Amino acid sequence: MKIIADKNEKLSSKTAVALGNFDGIHLGHQKLIESMVSMAKDRKLSPSIFTFDDNFNQFKLGTINNFIMSKSQKENLLENLGIETLYMVNFDKNFMEMSPEEFIKTIIIEKLNANLVVIGFNFKFGYKAKGDKDTLIRMSEKYGFEVKIIPPVIRNDCIVSSTVIRNLIKEGKVQEANEMLGRPYCVRGTVITGKGRGKKLGFATANLKCEIDYIPPKHGVYRTNINYNGLTYKSITNVGSNPTFNDVGFSIETHIINFDKNIYNENIEIEFLEFIREEKKFKSIEDLVYQVKSDIHKVVSR
Repeated sequence: MKIIADKNEKLSSKTAVALGNFDGIHLGHQKLIESMVSMAKDRKLSPSIFTFDDNFNQFKLGTINNFIMSKSQKENLLENLGIETLYMVNFDKNFMEMSPEEFIKTIIIEKLNANLVVIGFNFKFGYKAKGDKDTLIRMSEKYGFEVKIIPPVIRNDCIVSSTVIRNLIKEGKVQEANEMLGRPYCVRGTVITGKGRGKKLGFATANLKCEIDYIPPKHGVYRTNINYNGLTYKSITNVGSNPTFNDVGFSIETHIINFDKNIYNENIEIEFLEFIREEKKFKSIEDLVYQVKSDIHKVVSR
């Protein structure tokens, strides 16, 4: 997959292009992308994506700690979905002030060389989001390209969306979030040195420094998987502040079951599978150890 970050670069091949933010690449996005790839093959076009870099989420949501996936995760998943060209550019003032017709003429026609444009049912574009699917259909007649609109995906009587998924993750409802994502919610990062308490208590933990400001799941203990060096391991993960030790701040600590390798400064992925219990302050270290052993037994038995 070719990745283009230069907004001035023009594609030479005729393309089918999916437009959108693709925040999280959930089931709705996957349906749109898979439809576009299929139609591209039928029309002998190059399947492509146009989207904005991570700074668009910061601009749109106005907060940190809001990412469902990192840039590298998005790139990997899009390539696996059959995308040949990912046009991912920085969202700047010029894009923000671009009229819908200017976006169509400058981006869709001149830069993307698109014969087919595929969008979601609620797609908006251009200055103050004044452009929508009707605008695109109307302009397609003037500029000579085809438009296809993909309907929403419904799960549990709810339209699958990034906003819904964010809220589910924040509420600790990771199983519901995973159903909408079509895969486990997964954070990537580097293992860093912690306080070493877990090892002294008999269950060493990997402390994660995330590669991006992911949405933190609700504080508590989770059944998780760890992906490391091409292998997957069962694990139990605490998200929160370790109240038993009166710690301040937020951390992600994982005990990898039946694993004794030194992985400091190594990259791992944590897949959140199930919320087990709330974070709590224990009366004694012995009570904490007993509870952690119980948590581990619960994870192993799944």
